[in-house]
Amino acid sequence: MDNIALRAATDALATAIRESEEYRRYQALRDVVMDNDTNKALLTEYRRVQTRLQMAAVAGTSAAEEEVRRFQQLSALLYTNADMAQYLVAQLRMQQLTGEVFQRVADAAGLELELPGM
Repeated sequence: MDNIALRAATDALATAIRESEEYRRYQALRDVVMDNDTNKALLTEYRRVQTRLQMAAVAGTSAAEEEVRRFQQLSALLYTNADMAQYLVAQLRMQQLTGEVFQRVADAAGLELELPGM
């Protein structure tokens, strides 16, 4: 398979993802959630704190108690909003789907790559 055929197959995969029920649900929920400035600000803060906690875990260091507490508070707050909770679950499903695709491509390329949870 040459590069042109490979790109065509990649485009077909991208189209299949965009046409999937999981993607359509994710986008619809994202539109609802992101239409609210408070939701956007909370998500930005949630992701910022989540990233810092993940970076600490990768570095093998303990996260600051205040960061952990802030993440727990933000999580509780976000998951009490039904639209937000559904959006976060839909986002997780999309991340899992793309992770599976990436793992299969890496396997096909002979790359020794393991993703968490795969």
